[in-house]
Amino acid sequence: MKIAVVGAGAMGSVYATLFAEAGHDVWAIDQWAEHVDAINRNGLRLTGFTGDRTVDMSAVTSVADAGQCNMYVIATKASGAGAAAVSIAPFVDAETNVVTIQNGLGAAARITEHIAREAIVVGVAQGFGAAMVGPGHSHQSGMKMLRLGELNGGETARLDKVAALWADAGFPVQTFADIDQLIWEKFICNVAVGGPSVVSGLPIGELLASKTWRPVAVGCASEAFDVAKALGVNLSFDDPVAYVDAFVAKMPDAKPSMLQDHENGRRSELDAINGQVVEQGRKAGVPTPHNDEICNNVREMEQNL
Repeated sequence: MKIAVVGAGAMGSVYATLFAEAGHDVWAIDQWAEHVDAINRNGLRLTGFTGDRTVDMSAVTSVADAGQCNMYVIATKASGAGAAAVSIAPFVDAETNVVTIQNGLGAAARITEHIAREAIVVGVAQGFGAAMVGPGHSHQSGMKMLRLGELNGGETARLDKVAALWADAGFPVQTFADIDQLIWEKFICNVAVGGPSVVSGLPIGELLASKTWRPVAVGCASEAFDVAKALGVNLSFDDPVAYVDAFVAKMPDAKPSMLQDHENGRRSELDAINGQVVEQGRKAGVPTPHNDEICNNVREMEQNL
């Protein structure tokens, strides 16, 4: 099967490597020219959680260079999902699957401006972690579960086929009829550790163990939980603090992608994570003082980026 990974950064490199190892014709698509050149010259190296190996694959800087594929995996940041969808849209037909996996909220809405909802499967990566070591080299820190669901909801034969494709490539996979629930459950964890990690500079275990920062992190998560409930989102838990603690306990040394971005001099995904709590809270009439303060602090830190 021909598979394009659009946004072959840290996590995208994990997806590309495992699919290539499984024998698929994989195209890594990324705008980082050095990264693309390194992959074409030396292969894509993945180290860490699932082992150390280098895999050959095609790498290009645009979707048009890859052309028609059976599946497109959108692994960009949420802010880049719309542009990715624009580039993919001319190649999408009734047989094409588009799987989108992002942190935060808002990516699916951007994608459906250009691609029919019926083509889209949403992925929620639980306990996944990775960071770029350098061009052509990603280091993986975890991979617990990839949860997949139709954007339109429900269980379908198409969803089962997509899930089987990922499972055959070595990913732990489950399918769910209500993907919104899973998006929000991960979102609440991202909110707890995202913005607060940028402002504090701490990895998630130290963040939640800190007498200074724990109240901020759990306050952000609790506000997101209250917003979800006000919007009628179904959640599998009633205690957001316990849920976040359990999430952090599985990978206490992990650095959220927002902190990684900040440390590398890039703007973070604030608007898709803590900023979405503020935005959705206003719509729902739920106060969000912890997230308001975190957003103000992060924006001040990033004003010159």
